Amino acid sequence: MHIQIVAVGKLKESYLVQGIAEYTKRLGPYAKLQIIEVPDEKAPESMSAAEEQQVKQREGERLLAHIKSDAFVIALAIDGKALSSEELAAQLQNLATYGRSQVCFVIGGSLGLDAAVLRRADLKLSFGRMTLPHQLMRLVLAEQVYRAFKIMRGEPYHK
Repeated sequence: MHIQIVAVGKLKESYLVQGIAEYTKRLGPYAKLQIIEVPDEKAPESMSAAEEQQVKQREGERLLAHIKSDAFVIALAIDGKALSSEELAAQLQNLATYGRSQVCFVIGGSLGLDAAVLRRADLKLSFGRMTLPHQLMRLVLAEQVYRAFKIMRGEPYHK
């Protein structure tokens, strides 16, 4: 299976980069994980709703440019469906069983995802109602994808 994470912004914090590198390495025997970073849109602290929409639209266009046409797209969205680790594993297993080996997770910038990206998504996934930094979400997502593959294989996962 080929897992792609397409995300807005470049990771700067070394602890996040190291954590993601560790889970990418651990995932190696199970799946290929590719992370694509698209530039975030520079924006002032205070913006009108129209300006926020423009920022999301430009970031959304950059994200969509990297999503393959045959990919099953999972957009991370606070109003998405909350899944347990076991349910995520079952979702990925189901996709693999039915020949959907290209899975693309999409993480928006600080303002979230543009409507065009959400329309392209096959599934909107929520990690809860709390707001988390989008950079941290990459690490959390990488860990959960790794956990899902361990669950699918029936292998123990260190708690």
